[in-house]
Amino acid sequence: MDVILLERITNLGNMGDIVHVTDGYARNYLLSHRKALRANKANMEYFEGRRSQLEAHNTEQKIKASSVAERLNGKSYFVIRSAGDTGQLYGSVTARDIVSILAKNGFSIGRRLVKLEAPIKVIGLHRITIVLHPEIKAKITMNVTRSKDEAMNQESDSG
Repeated sequence: MDVILLERITNLGNMGDIVHVTDGYARNYLLSHRKALRANKANMEYFEGRRSQLEAHNTEQKIKASSVAERLNGKSYFVIRSAGDTGQLYGSVTARDIVSILAKNGFSIGRRLVKLEAPIKVIGLHRITIVLHPEIKAKITMNVTRSKDEAMNQESDSG
């Protein structure tokens, strides 16, 4: 299915691009989340009429994301978890846990914005990417530890 993108989508295209995607991806994600329109003549005219509004909205979102990224970038947070002698966690640290920690520190970030390759399952310092806008990313450090004292030791050893 051909769609007109209403915003920049990572690895797909920029606002206004007409791209071909699978029908399921178009129906279940792009169209339902209002990130795209079906590519037909009526929608092309509608898009061109609203293009300046969409670009202004995108710029506003980008400015908000960059201000959050400035406050968030390079910060370090720690989370205490139970672990074995080898450093293997009994549970794991997931995107939901990271969002919860950020919320306690005054950041309202959606769980889907936290990019983890896999849940964190070992003690140590882990670099986490948070995609605030398709063009703006922030990197934080999660210090997974057994105690607050161990967290201080890990940070002093790395820095």
